[in-house]
Amino acid sequence: MPITINGSGTVTGITAGGLPDGVITTDDIAANAVTYAKIGTTEQGQLCKAWIRKNSGFDGLGNGIMGSYNVSSITQLSTGRFQVNFTNAISDTNYAVVLGGFRLNSDVVAGEDASNRTTTYCTVVSYNISQTRFDMGFSAAIFR
Repeated sequence: MPITINGSGTVTGITAGGLPDGVITTDDIAANAVTYAKIGTTEQGQLCKAWIRKNSGFDGLGNGIMGSYNVSSITQLSTGRFQVNFTNAISDTNYAVVLGGFRLNSDVVAGEDASNRTTTYCTVVSYNISQTRFDMGFSAAIFR
């Protein structure tokens, strides 16, 4: 049987997945046909749950977020200490936070304050080479 695509977006002449009528509609192949809910739980556990890139300068740039996913805001708790607030809560606190710090012409270290972690936020701290906390840019990825 020849394959036919008509003006309504219906493809005929193909048997796919045991469809009894041999017809695949645009709904069957829509761009959003694969959703998070349809991904298996193993695969869901391998996805990044949140990420953020924060600018080096905190002041004058609003919340300083240059790009993010599932991060609603960041809150400066004190010099070099920031709370990363999640838009949607992580399922539990057994997540991993992978961090990188950046600041021009400085040696920096960024880390997570794991003692101050919840399902709705994590806390990031940053230090210079003299072990003094200071404001810097950082990138963080949260995996669960």
